[in-house]
Amino acid sequence: MAGLNKMMVIGNVGTDPEMRYTPNGSPVTSFRIATSRSYSGQDGERKQETEWFTVVAWSSLAEQVNQYLSKGQRAFVEGRLHSNTFQGNDGQARFTNEIIASRIIFLDRAGGDEQGGAEFGGGGGAAADPREASTPDDLPF
Repeated sequence: MAGLNKMMVIGNVGTDPEMRYTPNGSPVTSFRIATSRSYSGQDGERKQETEWFTVVAWSSLAEQVNQYLSKGQRAFVEGRLHSNTFQGNDGQARFTNEIIASRIIFLDRAGGDEQGGAEFGGGGGAAADPREASTPDDLPF
Protein backbone atom coordinates (compact mmCIF):
# COMPACT_ATOMS: atom_id res chain seq x y z
CA MET A 1 0.00 0.00 0.00
CA ALA A 2 1.34 3.43 -0.96
CA GLY A 3 1.69 6.16 1.65
CA LEU A 4 1.75 9.93 1.58
CA ASN A 5 4.52 12.16 2.87
CA LYS A 6 3.93 15.78 1.85
CA MET A 7 4.91 19.04 3.53
CA MET A 8 3.83 22.50 2.44
CA VAL A 9 4.96 25.65 4.22
CA ILE A 10 4.80 29.36 3.51
CA GLY A 11 7.17 31.53 5.46
CA ASN A 12 10.13 33.85 5.57
CA VAL A 13 13.57 32.64 4.58
CA GLY A 14 15.71 32.96 7.71
CA THR A 15 19.15 32.16 6.31
CA ASP A 16 20.77 32.76 2.95
CA PRO A 17 20.79 29.52 0.95
CA GLU A 18 24.04 27.58 1.13
CA MET A 19 25.00 25.46 -1.88
CA ARG A 20 27.49 22.62 -1.84
CA TYR A 21 28.22 19.61 -4.03
CA THR A 22 28.09 15.89 -3.28
CA PRO A 23 31.20 13.81 -4.08
CA ASN A 24 29.62 12.84 -7.43
CA GLY A 25 29.06 16.52 -8.32
CA SER A 26 25.33 16.91 -7.63
CA PRO A 27 24.40 20.36 -6.29
CA VAL A 28 22.49 20.55 -3.01
CA THR A 29 21.28 23.76 -1.36
CA SER A 30 19.89 24.17 2.14
CA PHE A 31 18.28 27.07 3.99
CA ARG A 32 15.99 27.71 6.96
CA ILE A 33 12.43 29.01 6.71
CA ALA A 34 10.21 30.27 9.53
CA THR A 35 6.44 30.07 9.71
CA SER A 36 4.41 31.94 12.32
CA ARG A 37 0.91 31.61 13.67
CA SER A 38 -1.03 33.89 15.99
CA TYR A 39 -3.53 32.65 18.53
CA SER A 40 -5.31 33.72 21.71
CA GLY A 41 -4.14 32.11 24.93
CA GLN A 42 -6.48 30.98 27.69
CA ASP A 43 -6.12 34.41 29.26
CA GLY A 44 -7.30 36.05 26.01
CA GLU A 45 -3.86 37.52 25.28
CA ARG A 46 -2.67 37.34 21.66
CA LYS A 47 0.40 35.15 21.26
CA GLN A 48 2.64 34.27 18.35
CA GLU A 49 4.42 30.98 17.76
CA THR A 50 7.23 30.53 15.22
CA GLU A 51 8.29 27.19 13.80
CA TRP A 52 11.60 26.76 11.93
CA PHE A 53 12.21 24.26 9.13
CA THR A 54 15.36 23.23 7.30
CA VAL A 55 14.78 22.94 3.54
CA VAL A 56 17.03 20.93 1.21
CA ALA A 57 16.87 21.26 -2.59
CA TRP A 58 18.72 19.11 -5.13
CA SER A 59 19.89 19.38 -8.76
CA SER A 60 18.65 22.32 -10.84
CA LEU A 61 16.24 23.35 -8.06
CA ALA A 62 19.28 23.72 -5.76
CA GLU A 63 21.04 25.95 -8.28
CA GLN A 64 17.97 28.15 -8.81
CA VAL A 65 17.33 28.54 -5.08
CA ASN A 66 20.97 29.45 -4.49
CA GLN A 67 20.90 32.03 -7.28
CA TYR A 68 17.54 33.72 -6.70
CA LEU A 69 16.44 33.22 -3.06
CA SER A 70 17.81 35.21 -0.14
CA LYS A 71 17.23 35.81 3.55
CA GLY A 72 14.07 37.79 4.27
CA GLN A 73 12.10 36.72 1.19
CA ARG A 74 8.76 34.93 1.49
CA ALA A 75 8.52 31.52 -0.13
CA PHE A 76 6.22 28.54 -0.54
CA VAL A 77 8.00 25.20 -0.17
CA GLU A 78 6.50 21.85 -1.11
CA GLY A 79 8.26 18.55 -0.53
CA ARG A 80 8.55 15.55 1.73
CA LEU A 81 9.63 15.27 5.36
CA HIS A 82 12.91 13.44 5.94
CA SER A 83 14.15 12.51 9.43
CA ASN A 84 17.81 12.01 10.33
CA THR A 85 19.29 10.36 13.40
CA PHE A 86 22.91 10.86 14.42
CA GLN A 87 25.11 10.61 17.48
CA GLY A 88 26.19 13.92 19.00
CA ASN A 89 29.63 14.69 20.42
CA ASP A 90 28.27 13.84 23.86
CA GLY A 91 27.26 10.35 22.71
CA GLN A 92 23.54 11.13 22.82
CA ALA A 93 21.24 10.35 19.91
CA ARG A 94 20.11 13.47 18.05
CA PHE A 95 17.23 13.87 15.62
CA THR A 96 16.65 16.39 12.86
CA ASN A 97 13.83 16.85 10.38
CA GLU A 98 14.17 18.53 7.01
CA ILE A 99 11.93 19.18 4.04
CA ILE A 100 13.31 17.71 0.82
CA ALA A 101 11.90 20.26 -1.64
CA SER A 102 10.22 19.28 -4.88
CA ARG A 103 8.84 22.76 -5.64
CA ILE A 104 9.63 26.25 -4.38
CA ILE A 105 7.68 29.37 -5.26
CA PHE A 106 9.33 32.71 -4.55
CA LEU A 107 6.47 34.88 -3.30
CA ASP A 108 8.28 38.19 -3.55
CA ARG A 109 11.39 39.66 -5.04
CA ALA A 110 14.69 40.21 -3.30
CA GLY A 111 14.62 43.39 -1.26
CA GLY A 112 11.09 42.89 0.06
CA ASP A 113 9.16 43.94 -3.08
CA GLU A 114 5.81 42.13 -2.81
CA GLN A 115 5.13 42.13 -6.57
CA GLY A 116 5.34 38.97 -8.60
CA GLY A 117 7.11 35.75 -7.84
CA ALA A 118 8.71 32.77 -9.54
CA GLU A 119 8.12 29.04 -9.28
CA PHE A 120 10.78 26.37 -9.52
CA GLY A 121 10.61 22.60 -9.35
CA GLY A 122 7.46 20.61 -9.84
CA GLY A 123 8.76 17.07 -9.84
CA GLY A 124 7.31 14.67 -7.29
CA GLY A 125 10.53 12.92 -6.28
CA ALA A 126 13.44 13.78 -4.05
CA ALA A 127 14.85 16.03 -6.74
CA ALA A 128 12.85 18.22 -9.07
CA ASP A 129 12.66 17.21 -12.72
CA PRO A 130 14.96 19.68 -14.52
CA ARG A 131 12.70 19.58 -17.60
CA GLU A 132 9.87 21.14 -15.54
CA ALA A 133 11.92 23.89 -13.91
CA SER A 134 11.73 27.46 -15.12
CA THR A 135 14.71 29.03 -16.79
CA PRO A 136 16.25 32.32 -15.65
CA ASP A 137 14.70 33.96 -18.74
CA ASP A 138 11.24 33.11 -17.32
CA LEU A 139 11.82 35.16 -14.16
CA PRO A 140 9.73 38.31 -13.75
CA PHE A 141 12.70 40.27 -12.37
